[in-house]
Amino acid sequence: MRVAAGQFAVTPDWPTNAQTCVSLMQQAQASQASLLVLPEALLARSDNDPDMSVNSAQGLNGGFLALLLEESRCNTLTTVLTLHVPTSEGRAANTLVALRGGEIIAQYQKLHLYDAFSIQESKRVDAGNTLPELIEVEGMKIGLMTCYDLRFPEMALAQALKGAELLVLPTAWVCGPLKEHHWATLLAARALDTTCYIVAAGECGNKNIGQSRIVDPLGVTLAGAGSMPQLIFADIQRDVVQQVRDQLPVLKNRRFAPPQIMR
Repeated sequence: MRVAAGQFAVTPDWPTNAQTCVSLMQQAQASQASLLVLPEALLARSDNDPDMSVNSAQGLNGGFLALLLEESRCNTLTTVLTLHVPTSEGRAANTLVALRGGEIIAQYQKLHLYDAFSIQESKRVDAGNTLPELIEVEGMKIGLMTCYDLRFPEMALAQALKGAELLVLPTAWVCGPLKEHHWATLLAARALDTTCYIVAAGECGNKNIGQSRIVDPLGVTLAGAGSMPQLIFADIQRDVVQQVRDQLPVLKNRRFAPPQIMR
């Protein structure tokens, strides 16, 4: 199965961003990809307004997703991204959606909000409280995660124990000291923790690192992007997951109970 991760710099104008997503979907389809992962919070972003993503929030029936769903009807891709969806006055949920065949086949409200490194996502964003259900693409079971979720091994492990063989991760990974090192290390670690493939797409621009990656179950980067807009691809095989799990049966050898969400 061919998988893809697309990155770009989100602008303050949501129609522009929607058209960029549509273009990446068309390119991924032309390259025969079955799965495309796009970055986090794609509606609108401004370097000068940290609240723009929330202030620009749209419902799942809004114009942004309508354009992407229209394109989705014309291709065979499963496309994964996140956008902010209004929850109450001045607040929103950072919501991952998976699109296929012109429909939203899955959605997930981000569990772990980025209250770290002098940023407080929870100031305007409501956290989810439910682990997402797996989706399936060409027989491969896929777990859903968003950005800061990557720092919590329980999130990835819980999905691997439910049967995930691949984890998707839309992100807007903020620049900062050692942050690129954290990104690369955590992606490899989560792949090794779970013996899953990971397809991670990062928003690029002045404040986020980009550096989308596709990582195999042994933590090896199969494809990686730099800091500029780019679409990367890798061919992956479900059989490889089983081969790695036969050699490295960490999911079977563990001595801890499966993780649970704290209420």
